[in-house]
Amino acid sequence: MPVVPVIATAPESRYDIHIGRGLLKNCAQLFSAYKGRKAAVVADSNTAPLYSYALMEQLHRAGIESSLIILPAGEETKCAGELSRLYESFLDFRLTRADLVIALGGGVVGDITGYAAATFMRGVHFIQVPTTLLAQVDSSVGGKVAINHPRGKNLLGAFYQPELVLIDCDTLQTLDDRQIGAGLGEVIKYGCIYDCALFERIESLGSREALMPVLDEIIARCCEIKANYVRVDPHDHGVRMQLNFGHTLAHALENAMGYGTLLHGEAVSIGMAAACRWGEALGVTPAGTAERVTNVLKAYDLMTGYPAGISSDTLAAQMALDKKAEGSKVRTILLTRIGTCKAMPLTPQALKALL
Repeated sequence: MPVVPVIATAPESRYDIHIGRGLLKNCAQLFSAYKGRKAAVVADSNTAPLYSYALMEQLHRAGIESSLIILPAGEETKCAGELSRLYESFLDFRLTRADLVIALGGGVVGDITGYAAATFMRGVHFIQVPTTLLAQVDSSVGGKVAINHPRGKNLLGAFYQPELVLIDCDTLQTLDDRQIGAGLGEVIKYGCIYDCALFERIESLGSREALMPVLDEIIARCCEIKANYVRVDPHDHGVRMQLNFGHTLAHALENAMGYGTLLHGEAVSIGMAAACRWGEALGVTPAGTAERVTNVLKAYDLMTGYPAGISSDTLAAQMALDKKAEGSKVRTILLTRIGTCKAMPLTPQALKALL
């Protein structure tokens, strides 16, 4: 079972990412170190019927009483109303600062549960158990937790590292093609910004069918890359911003189209293809890179073109609200070649012209 260590802010905040198959049925020993005797397990209406029983059985074996809180599935759940409901459930369960909050699900569950854990009683123990490919390779690692605001995605949030991440690759067997594709968008991102060899491997495999037998290994490599960024820049002030490649447009699309219309990874795929075109137009990205990246995205059945019916004015206005904005400019991540990238400040007017 691979274990990827993460050190965030200081050696004493180190935590491990456990990756394997069958972990949800064999993880009781990982909970034994906690002094608290209660765990609030937060899942959504999709993941709760599939995985909550196995996890709660392991908690029981570790001598921990658990309570299941089920949220509605979908991006709309990342809102202030559902956050307040989590607080009420924690209070009803008489959760204390010594106890656990466990996110069991995809990125939406991880984000809102993490934000609740960060702010309830000024912080309680938090564990991530991601069940989607996107959450396993990206959102469960690094401590970014948040809810959405009507004016923008993830505008209300915090940095709150989990104390443990459990990735059971068997959970991917219950995902549909669209959810797998959303995760593959983030996998390809890592190759684009950090690891040319990973990109070339994905490129040479050439299809989802060829990639699936080595997916466990790919997940572990993506977690290693994410862990490297977190070690160097835990609070996203510098190099960690490179992980936002494709996200400037992606977040704008998600908000403009209504949360949940596009899956996050689908929007990121569109954003990466666009960022490559923008980089070439600005002379930052070598000619031909956009075609190469777009071809790989298409080979994995991912979206690369702008959805119809959204104006450049709307998208530019949304991008101006991006969390990476500094003053009147938005720090946009562009490739300098496959495997390396840089942040370039662009005005909303410049972004609109590129659109």
